[in-house]
Amino acid sequence: MQTRLSQQQVYSLNPGLVKHLTGLSALPEDTNITAKLADLVRLRVSQINGCGFCQHMHSAELRSQGERQQRLDVLAAWREVPVFSEQETAALAWAEALTNIIDKHVENDVYNQVSAIFDENDIVVLTTVVLEINSWNRIVKAFHFIPELTE
Repeated sequence: MQTRLSQQQVYSLNPGLVKHLTGLSALPEDTNITAKLADLVRLRVSQINGCGFCQHMHSAELRSQGERQQRLDVLAAWREVPVFSEQETAALAWAEALTNIIDKHVENDVYNQVSAIFDENDIVVLTTVVLEINSWNRIVKAFHFIPELTE
């Protein structure tokens, strides 16, 4: 697969793109959503969307935040492997439900799960993180951005 437009080309053609999506990624001070949890959500959504560029980036960010590779290895199977906290599983369920809306509506049980753990502010922040990473995934996939991998 070849890049259709480079990152620099895309960003120069629409300078507001980076500004606005980066703005969405900034976590407010009054939230219990940590950078690590937000990046875990970003990585899972990128897995669902098949976005290798974002998977590579968010895996590296998580490892730099002290995340263990073993947990990253089983993230796609988070329901089957009991290594994720109640907070993480609620956030991952919410992220998957919002990302997979083409298949079905966001079910009440998922909303009830996330709202049992997070307050309304945190749910809005999580929703914004999901919105942001889904947008990035679509940009990356549209223009075929390729991660720089070392061997």
